[in-house]
Amino acid sequence: MTLLGPAEIRELAAELGVRPTKQLGQNFVHDPNTVRRIVRAAELSADDVALEVGPGLGSLTLGLLEVADKVCAVEIDPVLAKALPATVQRFAPEQAGRLHVIEGDALRVDVDQKPTALVANLPYNVAVPVVLHLLATLPSLRKGLVMVQKEVADRLVAGPGSRVYGVPSVKLAWYATAKQAGKVPPSVFWPVPNVDSGLVAFTRRETPLEETGDAEAGRKATFAVVDAAFAQRRKTLRAALAGWAGGPDAAERILRAAGVDPGARGEQLTVHDFTRIASQRQAQPSHG
Repeated sequence: MTLLGPAEIRELAAELGVRPTKQLGQNFVHDPNTVRRIVRAAELSADDVALEVGPGLGSLTLGLLEVADKVCAVEIDPVLAKALPATVQRFAPEQAGRLHVIEGDALRVDVDQKPTALVANLPYNVAVPVVLHLLATLPSLRKGLVMVQKEVADRLVAGPGSRVYGVPSVKLAWYATAKQAGKVPPSVFWPVPNVDSGLVAFTRRETPLEETGDAEAGRKATFAVVDAAFAQRRKTLRAALAGWAGGPDAAERILRAAGVDPGARGEQLTVHDFTRIASQRQAQPSHG
């Protein structure tokens, strides 16, 4: 199979009249070795259905079709979405039947292909919402390998106590275990971004369940605590959760019942700590 190099990328873009836009976070990979590296790191098997968000001109799509059973590509740019099947037909005609293209926003479209792996070069500005939304709405997704801005990669995989540990770290940890899978230099993209990119690999695990209610209710309740704790990350949890709990005294009661120090800060807590706090609030008698 022919993978797209710089000449093919420029040629395709010229044919389509495509100019990468900052608004859509478009930076197209034009280095076949980087594509091979991403596909290798994704550890796909022949029965995987790969979900690619933002396939662009098709560099990674061609690499994924070499190893996955099917590729479902979600593309928001109508010109690129319409052109992708023709590109695959041109460069890998024998694989064209295994590509399914959905034109639309990954945060809103229905993906009916039951994908098992998310493998994507994600637009920097929507990377975190897209990963969390897809994990929330597609239970068939078991693993993933995403390329994001290095700073975002660091945040996604950070653990408690890290300076960059925050909302994305905890929310991804609700769904999956995640790790860094390498750094990608700006030179492999067109246009060249002014930041390094990072690869994040994740594997879905059982979500931490709250003691009462269903898993979705537990997730929403836990995420509300996470959002409140990090909205004022310099404050102690007693103060940061006061609005959420109905006052600092109520926050302290809930925290102590959950076995969490009210003087701690959000960045010290694991996703399980946040889950226990959410459960305790539901278990506390109301004071009013």
